[in-house]
Amino acid sequence: MQGVGFDVGSFLFWLLLLMIFLSPTLQYKSLKAARLKLIKHMEQKYNFRVITMIHRQERIGIFGIPVYRFIDIEDSEEILRAIRTTPPNKPIALILHTPGGLILAATQIALALKRHPAKKIVIVPHYAMSGGTLIALAADEIWMDRSAVLGPVDPQIATQQGIHLPAPSILKVVREKGKEASDQTLILADVAEKALKEVQEIIKKLLEGKVPPEKAEEIAKTLTEGKWTHDYPLTFDEVKELGLPVKENIPPEVYSLMDLYPQAHQHRPGIEYLPYPRYPVPSIDRHR
Repeated sequence: MQGVGFDVGSFLFWLLLLMIFLSPTLQYKSLKAARLKLIKHMEQKYNFRVITMIHRQERIGIFGIPVYRFIDIEDSEEILRAIRTTPPNKPIALILHTPGGLILAATQIALALKRHPAKKIVIVPHYAMSGGTLIALAADEIWMDRSAVLGPVDPQIATQQGIHLPAPSILKVVREKGKEASDQTLILADVAEKALKEVQEIIKKLLEGKVPPEKAEEIAKTLTEGKWTHDYPLTFDEVKELGLPVKENIPPEVYSLMDLYPQAHQHRPGIEYLPYPRYPVPSIDRHR
């Protein structure tokens, strides 16, 4: 019986091709292991639960297609799960690096963080804009690098053309034009007015117990009513001047952790935390 020939060149070609396709996965697993090891070290050293939400511009697979990541509903599901499984007496440190995203998702995260009984810290090594700033407002302390920035949280209203316009600017146009404004503009103004009030109420709720009510009202209006453009970088000093509980207190391990996020996994942004057992929910006696 004649033996089957073995083509070494063909074998090496397919082996090389397989390694090329497996390389991103192996690299991701290596980075993830390194990140979790550092997160564990930080938890043991500082005695708080560490959660990360790191959004990078990603390049997918071997083709280098850029994809932009923002706060979305899947992010809120993951972070709510992490907060829910954290013991009530365990402080939480949430490391944020994000351009913002869905107000719904950011609000869910912020309110869940606010409700956690123990101390809450938001750490901003570089930037946390828009929805990221909203989440930061839920913290008892905001730890910022001296060069890090937050941003305004003025709502952005989507038009029929898919363009997002700042709510304060829409209201300004209607105030100037009055009834001469188009029906579409008047409808957008109605939505913008509601959105502004809603975000301001959320901000005031997040600031309860940290600043007096009148100060919370002032901060809410300053951050939402169009004093700055939506992408304006609020520096450490400006955030402090607003009256927010900001500190220049970044643990050195945070910078090392950021070095391990050259890009997030191709399927999800970099939300990571060490698994905790699900914390038992106390039963409710309905006969009381």
